[in-house]
Amino acid sequence: MNTKTTFHTIPESAWILGVSRNTVSRAIRTGTLRATRCRTGLRVSSAELAKALQDGGAAWTTCS
Repeated sequence: MNTKTTFHTIPESAWILGVSRNTVSRAIRTGTLRATRCRTGLRVSSAELAKALQDGGAAWTTCS
């Protein structure tokens, strides 16, 4: 089985999750959302985004 993982930039991830770029950056910084450092910045895997969508993102989409 040959599967290829897709990675998304912070703005793309924010659009997919329906939140702001700052929210995604904060979630990465606090460790709630895992990201991989690439040459040009941080990338979030599609599997990680699917997991965030599955739980509704309730853990990190609320303002404190």
